[in-house]
Amino acid sequence: MNNAIIAQNGKVPPPPSGNPRDFKVKTCLHSVSYSGLWRGQAKLTVDEFVDKASELGYDGIELGTKRPHVSLLDYNAKAREKLRSRIEKAGIELVCLAGYNDFTAGIDKVGVPHVEIQAVYIGELARLAADLGSGMVRIYTGYEREGHAYDKQYSMALEGIKIAAEIADSYGVTLILQNHHDIALHHDAMKWMLDEIDLPNVKAAFDAWSPTVEGLSPEEIKKAIYTISPYLVHTTTADYEKHPRFRYEFLQTYYEPLLPQNRMVMMGEGYIDYKTFINTLKEIGYQGYITYEMCEVLKGGGSIENLDRSARTFLNYMQQFK
Repeated sequence: MNNAIIAQNGKVPPPPSGNPRDFKVKTCLHSVSYSGLWRGQAKLTVDEFVDKASELGYDGIELGTKRPHVSLLDYNAKAREKLRSRIEKAGIELVCLAGYNDFTAGIDKVGVPHVEIQAVYIGELARLAADLGSGMVRIYTGYEREGHAYDKQYSMALEGIKIAAEIADSYGVTLILQNHHDIALHHDAMKWMLDEIDLPNVKAAFDAWSPTVEGLSPEEIKKAIYTISPYLVHTTTADYEKHPRFRYEFLQTYYEPLLPQNRMVMMGEGYIDYKTFINTLKEIGYQGYITYEMCEVLKGGGSIENLDRSARTFLNYMQQFK
């Protein structure tokens, strides 16, 4: 690995220092929040989103790399130069790009080099990140497919990340692995995978909502952060409330309980244990950004006014951790 290139890039936060005094609240807004992808959600262009995040008072932004935002299909060299200039003019940091991959999607099509294809895609995102002035690309592992051995699927994600990291290294870019897809979702499995990858430009983007949904207690969430801490450089937040669901069973005149539906609420109004999570980040001297995203149907609707209110609520919520 070309460690010199990575070091020169200067856009990747160091891992937690172990000293709480090194923790600073650095806020980042994900463009998916204004992408129109969720029912009722208003949509901004990329330029409008950059200006919006700056006006709201965020320190940085994370840009989604699919339409309607920063798709590889739409951003040639001239468009990249223009966007980089726009971000610099807004006085805001491009923290990372958000990639959308799934290394296990082609497991039933052995003749197609699906892992290689996705690795090349991530490599192109790394080139895009470097052109835009960022040093990080957020990636996933893969969703678990029924009827296929878990370790086969795990190995596909492992292989893909290693190939993608080698390409990303040539651009001085670090891949940050988010605990989102099924493979290596739990913190112990994620730590195992990161140890097995063992590359200086593969780090962790570890979030609070997955451990909470997994049913971890506050003490277990704290332990999870300590487990991932050697790799931890980024985290994303969003708060939810549970809507109970049932299916009516006519023959029994009864309702069968189903998994609840998550719906998004303002930061601090839901059940995700952010006080434990962020206080633990502070305890370990976390030095990365804390990103906010609106990526579900939002309570109060998806108007620009309500999206802005939610984005400001996050900024106000973070004041308690300064």
